[in-house]
Amino acid sequence: MSGGVYGGDEVGALVFDIGSYTVRAGYAGEDCPKVDFPTAIGVVLERDNGSALMEIDGDKGKQGGPTYYIDTNALRVPRENMEAISPLKNGMSMVLCRFLSALKTALPSKRFALSKHIFDMVNIKIFSLIILASFANGRSTGLILDSGATHTTAIPVHDGYVLQQGIVKSPLAGDFITMQCRELFQEMNIEIIPPYMIASKEAVREGSPANWKRKEKLPQVTRSWHNYMCNVSRSFLLLSPPSNESYKEILVAAQMPTVHYEFPNGYNCDFGAERLKIPEGLFDPSNVKGLSGNTMLGVSHVVTTSVGMCDIDIRPGLYGSVIVAGGNTLIQSFTDRLNRELSQKTPPSMRLKLIANNTTVERRFSSWIGGSILASLGTFQQMWISKQEYEEGGKQCVERKCP
Repeated sequence: MSGGVYGGDEVGALVFDIGSYTVRAGYAGEDCPKVDFPTAIGVVLERDNGSALMEIDGDKGKQGGPTYYIDTNALRVPRENMEAISPLKNGMSMVLCRFLSALKTALPSKRFALSKHIFDMVNIKIFSLIILASFANGRSTGLILDSGATHTTAIPVHDGYVLQQGIVKSPLAGDFITMQCRELFQEMNIEIIPPYMIASKEAVREGSPANWKRKEKLPQVTRSWHNYMCNVSRSFLLLSPPSNESYKEILVAAQMPTVHYEFPNGYNCDFGAERLKIPEGLFDPSNVKGLSGNTMLGVSHVVTTSVGMCDIDIRPGLYGSVIVAGGNTLIQSFTDRLNRELSQKTPPSMRLKLIANNTTVERRFSSWIGGSILASLGTFQQMWISKQEYEEGGKQCVERKCP
């Protein structure tokens, strides 16, 4: 943190947005984050003497503990016995240190646990936790629909305060879509070859076997790291546009134009109806193989359930400002499909308004942008938690200032 005074304009703020897929950090008041890298850590345990040098992005540090590799370039290098783990379960202090290092500066499901990490393990003087996507759109009241990697979440916000009792989550999100893509490729006998294994490849005709050569002398990598490198692109996916036709009718009619896609090893394939079939599970899980009879909520049901759990007097304000954020919402026609389904489910007395930024950057970084806007305001400093307040009040202070 810049500045040494708690109050006035002497405090500079860093904004952190820790997601399940990527993490973002930057300075308050700027348009986009300075750093954005995967939420994954490569960990290598030395086996010779039970100890290892701590390393972040190749810079070796003090003795004790495993070797960590963080950031895209460092993580994607094949190394023997390197595991790919989630820092949201362990290694949070490493991620925070990486943030500060990348910013040239000297989630976390439980707010108090993150607070303890920040004050006890990183030299931060003051900080605050808050839901930020609504502020990116200039609204203090609304319902935030955030569809990320692990969950699709509806978060009602009223006058800047999160209504905890109305938060609704569904596991139908990015990881679910990735799983559906992999199952589709298995059914089509398409093998996913990650780039680190490929020495060279040749272009082949559609449907022909891939012609590629494997790299020699590859290290013995772990299954977790190999699976991490086998992530597939979801850019060819499409949700059914608003119409009176049902999902099955669209598939039978085969009206969907195909999209060409080339895999890392040079194999080519055109996708047509699959573009609809895979993401359809986000809205209607009953059509997903293996999920029949499940109780998981589709995207539109997450919204309506969340609103229904809030006081009836504030429901018009929530329906009138449904803010769409998260990487999954960038799937083509996502907002059109959501608007169609919510229009059918919204009570006639309610005015529905869907708010989604037009650009990819704004929608993907909406939470961070909201934090950048909010933390740059002078009035936001009333919401800071100083280290002194934390030491004196502990958990109660966090709950009071970060409701």
